[in-house]
Amino acid sequence: MHPTVAAVTRRIIERSQGTRQDYLDRMEALKAQSPHRSSLSCGNLAHGFAACNQSDKDTLKFMNKANVAIVSAYNDMLSAHQPYKDFPDVIREAANGMGSVAQFAGGTPAMCDGVTQGQPGMELSLFSRDTIAMSTSVALSHNMFDATLLLGICDKIVPGLLIGSLSFGYLPTVLVPAGPMPSGLPNKEKQRIRQLYAEGKIGRDELLEAESQSYHSPGTCTFYGTANSNQLLVEVMGLHLPGAAFVNPGTPLRDALTRAATEQVIRLSKPHGGSLGLGDMINEKSIVNALVALLVTGGSTNHTIHWIAIARAAGIIIDWNDYSELSAVVPSMTRIYPNGEEDINAFHEAGGTPFLIRELLEAGLLHNDVETVVGHGLERYTRMPEMDGDKLVWKPAATQSAKPDVLSTVREPFAPDGGLRVLEGNLGRGVIKVSAVAEEHRVVKAPAVVFNDQNELKAAFDAGDLNRDCIVVVRFQGPKANGMPELHKLTPYLGVLQDRGFRVGLVTDGRMSGASGKVPAAIHVYPEAANDGPLSRVKSGDVITLDAAKGVLEIDLPASEFAQRPAANADLSGNRHGLGRELFGWMRRAASTPEEGASFFWNHDA
Repeated sequence: MHPTVAAVTRRIIERSQGTRQDYLDRMEALKAQSPHRSSLSCGNLAHGFAACNQSDKDTLKFMNKANVAIVSAYNDMLSAHQPYKDFPDVIREAANGMGSVAQFAGGTPAMCDGVTQGQPGMELSLFSRDTIAMSTSVALSHNMFDATLLLGICDKIVPGLLIGSLSFGYLPTVLVPAGPMPSGLPNKEKQRIRQLYAEGKIGRDELLEAESQSYHSPGTCTFYGTANSNQLLVEVMGLHLPGAAFVNPGTPLRDALTRAATEQVIRLSKPHGGSLGLGDMINEKSIVNALVALLVTGGSTNHTIHWIAIARAAGIIIDWNDYSELSAVVPSMTRIYPNGEEDINAFHEAGGTPFLIRELLEAGLLHNDVETVVGHGLERYTRMPEMDGDKLVWKPAATQSAKPDVLSTVREPFAPDGGLRVLEGNLGRGVIKVSAVAEEHRVVKAPAVVFNDQNELKAAFDAGDLNRDCIVVVRFQGPKANGMPELHKLTPYLGVLQDRGFRVGLVTDGRMSGASGKVPAAIHVYPEAANDGPLSRVKSGDVITLDAAKGVLEIDLPASEFAQRPAANADLSGNRHGLGRELFGWMRRAASTPEEGASFFWNHDA
């Protein structure tokens, strides 16, 4: 193993010793009661299979066959999740073919950040993750099941499904992807049109036509944002079937992988002699593997929050220093939009996750000694699935990248590091993703322009007030303030300013997600402004240094003067009601910091 990867792993193991052992002890106690149908009364069991056909009822009366829980985030408004409509029938048929049963245990909410960007509904997005976790646990709470299939893809959905399922970590669990939509309008053209619209050079009709050509069919959006980062990380953790993440929906290969996932989770179940559950497969080494995969591909900054929460659900404690130290030694091996021009389909065609995993294993940057859903050892994931007639087979990953401008090697990376850094100073602690930021833009020292709402920036841009070197501060965007919405509205305007030759940067206690792009952005900064954080005392005109090279986020003021400044008060009453926001007040109040997962589950101060 690379010495830094090994050292970070050891530190996480030592840091997590008590909490991890507590988790494993709880799972072992629950596992000892399995199969759970034997503990149900006759009335309980009769309710549990009342709607089944007679054959499935006969199977479920006995404990020697598996009952698979299907937990799905299907809805037909999300393009990524619309393909899941027919998956339960495929799964039930595959389970019956194994002499077992599959039941749709429950659905979870699945909101689309692409629809809610810049809208009030986005303020529910972050907390939808923990809502999904709770709904997953409700679905599995009936003690009817020997194994679980999780159907989910997008931003908060996969983390929520995993967090909820880890409360049932004694059950074997496989995530079942649906795949990305085919490629649409080239990303460079989409970006050009968005900037033209931001500058007022084209109208809404032209913008809508371009967006419709980009997001045009069932399947996951093809840029490398949080959804596709989810899929890659989960596969590197060994929780998908090998090579399954980026196979397009509606294809024979996609259906074959869904059937194979069903058959495999049944083989892993206790009635079939299995002994390992999700909680065994998600351990310190597999979490480190996920972090390496995130960094080496320049994945979504959301996962500096979500994977912390997932790890904590398994009793594992990680922090931003772990990300930063790994980022310093792992190479940047992909160029997928917004870090490049090509999309996730091009990455898959270039060799995809199996090629990436083989490269990283050979370089000692991933732990091979892990349990996966297809057996021990991550080397099993260096194979790509394909159809041989009507038979599903796996073949070794390509020996060379078919698209070297999209997927490179460890020996010839696009950059020597992973591009994620921790920033710290008298303005707080945050993270910055620089994989898409040119070297000359990574250090900015300029006067602040302060906004309390992202919508204020557009008015200032239109008025020409931002045509200068500046660091835009958008505050009161953290979990306690308004649920920490993603601030995608900022990206086009800041990009235009940078293209005009101005030195610009962004500092915010909010999120930027997978859309963190070419403008340097200090994000997730905490303590957040609504929690009396330093950002609440910044005034327009203050000189701020954002130095991604040295990891510095500072305001150029004497400490005593800055500390004595009164905190600004933002009117947050408009964020408290409407579109369901009134139901999430307790989550806002109880949320932990971003570096603790921005969750109320493990916030002991709540």
